[in-house]
Amino acid sequence: MKLYYAPGACSLSPHIVAEEAGIPLELEKVDLKSHKTADGRDYMTINPKGAVPALALDDGTMLTEGPAIVQYLADRKPDSKLAPANGTIARYKLQEWLGYINSEIHKSFGPLFNQASDEMKKDSIAKIAKRMGYVNTELAHRHFLLGDNFTAADAYLFVMLTWAQHLKLDMSANTNLNAYFARIAARPKVHAAMKAEGLVQ
Repeated sequence: MKLYYAPGACSLSPHIVAEEAGIPLELEKVDLKSHKTADGRDYMTINPKGAVPALALDDGTMLTEGPAIVQYLADRKPDSKLAPANGTIARYKLQEWLGYINSEIHKSFGPLFNQASDEMKKDSIAKIAKRMGYVNTELAHRHFLLGDNFTAADAYLFVMLTWAQHLKLDMSANTNLNAYFARIAARPKVHAAMKAEGLVQ
């Protein structure tokens, strides 16, 4: 399988899940400005959506959208416990978290990475703060989003927290979230994925 990624982008989430699951991936770096792959191909011919991640399966199928990709990878290695079994309430809770991170948190960062007005950026920062505050409350009595086990949802939220850190957003009031971020950053497989993308030494 080949993962099309951009360093530090939301494609880091499936990269982390693959590392945690012990699934070897071929990596292909994408320049999201020029839409060129590292070997010079037009990325739009690979994924017409133009975004990362995209996962090329061994049978030629192309899978896109992070929440779908992380579940696909997790299901390849059920013993990793990165995704609860299909049909269980825990699986739907995982999907609930993936949906919330995708639609409410991830999307809120858009104006901060684009040529948006100061007013739009201020509004985005306020939305992110409110939504991270909610997550902080949810983490008051558990180590990870679904309880004691690190899952694909945690990989996704971790990437959002790296963005917040990169943008120097004030997260000082979110003590549970900050401890959570430190726990995940200390995981060897998370570090391995970040190192492979050139994000840490």
